[in-house]
Amino acid sequence: MHYFKFLKNFYWATGLGLLLWLLVFDQNDLVSQAKKAWEVVKLEETRDYYKSRIGQARVEYREVMGSPELLEKFAREKYLMKKPNETVFVLVDENDAPVEK
Repeated sequence: MHYFKFLKNFYWATGLGLLLWLLVFDQNDLVSQAKKAWEVVKLEETRDYYKSRIGQARVEYREVMGSPELLEKFAREKYLMKKPNETVFVLVDENDAPVEK
């Protein structure tokens, strides 16, 4: 029982109790802090992904706006625009089509 002799001291017991409370029972305990840190990592990865997508979109914008032929191609492919005397046929791959339940 000489191992627990320091617990008889009020300050040690109070400090140990406070430490236990902060590590386990508090609103900002270790588990919550680990979850928040993991969420921050995932959010930073998402931010980096969107930054790269924005960079790609800016490059594509500069390319398309610099050439009338590319602008027409972009409008036809992305927005299915057509000339007045044309008919547009949209081909959909069955593997990519949404599944109805």
